[in-house]
Amino acid sequence: MTLNQYIRDIQDFPKEGVVFKDITPLLANPKAVRECMALLMNNLKDRKIDKVVGVESRGFFFATLIAYELGVGFVPVRKPKKLPFDTISASYELEYGTDTLEVHTDAIKPGDRVLIHDDVLATGGTVKAVCELVEKLGGEIVQCNFLMELSFLHGRDKISKQEVYAPLVY
Repeated sequence: MTLNQYIRDIQDFPKEGVVFKDITPLLANPKAVRECMALLMNNLKDRKIDKVVGVESRGFFFATLIAYELGVGFVPVRKPKKLPFDTISASYELEYGTDTLEVHTDAIKPGDRVLIHDDVLATGGTVKAVCELVEKLGGEIVQCNFLMELSFLHGRDKISKQEVYAPLVY
């Protein structure tokens, strides 16, 4: 199976000049989802992970499945004012603006081994902010993993000390 066939390019979304990689066709195909999960889980063999952090919103889809398969907790990282308890936040730049992310203060304990998952590694600003949140709470980042990487945007440079995995690279 070629997973690329389930990733749809949307021109000029969310703003002119951006080519958005839409994963909804992939999510609608159970075989494609199983193939993605096989690739993501195979990459995690023999890893000790305590928590899987999923980044709002598309990162939630596979992060929850990964956490389920590993038998560990899922931690949502969300946009401001979406989480009901005490939070910490980090701001970041992305390819089309700036934003802020938050996580509950009790979601990650010192020493927790954390896998960070999002749908795409683009410029690296989002995942860099998530790494800052995890480390501020005392978590140890095992890996940053993604469904796809837009390598031409050099997002890995912003998280160069982290191990990165993405089965699809553009």
